[in-house]
Amino acid sequence: MPFKRKSRGRSKGGKGSSGVVQCQSCGQLVPRDKAKKVTRRFSIVDAQLAKELRQKGTYIAAPADTKYYCVSCAVHRGVVKVRAERERRARPRRF
Repeated sequence: MPFKRKSRGRSKGGKGSSGVVQCQSCGQLVPRDKAKKVTRRFSIVDAQLAKELRQKGTYIAAPADTKYYCVSCAVHRGVVKVRAERERRARPRRF
């Protein structure tokens, strides 16, 4: 049977089974290497106050919020795009 992607949708290589994570949107259990990981940094301080504090030379920490999505929820939310058949095997180029 032919396969759509060179990696078969996983990034595990030859390391055997990987752990599972829960999708933030639907709660489905997904292998960690197949799930789409989204990391966003957010500010604890209000934007106007942060601007004033930065002018005075204060360091403001921005903690990271990491979420995992299953493939179907990642497509639905626009985290990943649906690619044409000939583009699936090649990784997208990043500049």
